[in-house]
Amino acid sequence: MISFELAKIFKRIIVISKLFSPIEIRGLVIPNRVFYSPMCEYSCDTDGLPTDWHMVHLGSKAIGGAGIVMAEATAVTPEGRLTSSCPGIWSDAHVDAWRPITKFIDSHGSIPAIQIAHGGRKASYTRPWDFPKKKLEKEEGGWQIVGPSSVQFDDSYAVPHELSKPDITDISRKFAEAAERAIEAGFKVIELHFAHGYLASSFMSPLSNYREDEYGGSLENRCRFALETIQEVRKAISESTPLFVRISSVEFVEGGWTIDDSIKLAKWMKKAGVDLVDASGGGNSANQIVPQSPGYQVPFADAIRREAEIMTAAVGLITEARQAEDILTEGRADAVFIGREMMRNPYWPLYAQAQLDGKSDQWPIQYERSSFDATYAGPKA
Repeated sequence: MISFELAKIFKRIIVISKLFSPIEIRGLVIPNRVFYSPMCEYSCDTDGLPTDWHMVHLGSKAIGGAGIVMAEATAVTPEGRLTSSCPGIWSDAHVDAWRPITKFIDSHGSIPAIQIAHGGRKASYTRPWDFPKKKLEKEEGGWQIVGPSSVQFDDSYAVPHELSKPDITDISRKFAEAAERAIEAGFKVIELHFAHGYLASSFMSPLSNYREDEYGGSLENRCRFALETIQEVRKAISESTPLFVRISSVEFVEGGWTIDDSIKLAKWMKKAGVDLVDASGGGNSANQIVPQSPGYQVPFADAIRREAEIMTAAVGLITEARQAEDILTEGRADAVFIGREMMRNPYWPLYAQAQLDGKSDQWPIQYERSSFDATYAGPKA
């Protein structure tokens, strides 16, 4: 006869939530489906090198049990930074600076990932806590920003220089070089930031791309820069390296990018070698109206997953364990990105697994004596 204690052990082995089941992409086994979102920290010096802040900030998410820990939007060129305090991956010095961070993340069982980016017309700006919100002037360390067309994001931003065709080709190449450096630095997953009004996003949108050449006009033309960049990056990294792309699934403004556009793009990206679409939204129009509510962007991940038959990750006000689990068990996404909630509580995965599975198996050995089961409700007021 099986004892009560053995029965509990068997139940723990057999009953595993979808959220904390592994997922395999190109042979890389990710231990669970809680991915830490690439949240901008604006905490570098002007050289773009990551600092002790990044070690602690990202390292805490690995200790906390995230399946993937993804570094924030990391510029492929100095001019691609959003602010003068954003990180980069455009030189060998950046490789050396990132390597101890990726080693630490990996040593705690999480997968180190990086989002590489070019800010385009939203670059060279003040940090969120600076006042007033404005473009950086040259004497403040600012630089000439670029875009598909000479169209400002809003009056507080500089007017971008319209990129020439050789410029476009060069930036695609810079993404590929950055991806190579990221792999050398120890990152195991690459994500391309093609969302939120940054360079690729501004190319894709009819609100910011007024070009009349092969990079503007039709949907296919507006997506050309993104697809060419994907092809360059895919050639630069190994076949075993997963490639994600974050997109703005909709722009939340009339006349802008739509979910139907995203589905078409996702099909093209899949053919080009993308493995997962990180389905975010908005960011390319100052006139957007975002109807925020819990899980408000999950329908985008759902639609893209179903219609384009590609893996997706849901993002946007996903804060509760059961909410995240339901998204996955209902087949609406393959993983979830958790951002602000894990900034509030870096150990969110440990709490979530205890709630779903009875107890977390992600605890670092140093913290095991403080581990808890589903009966623990957290600190009392």
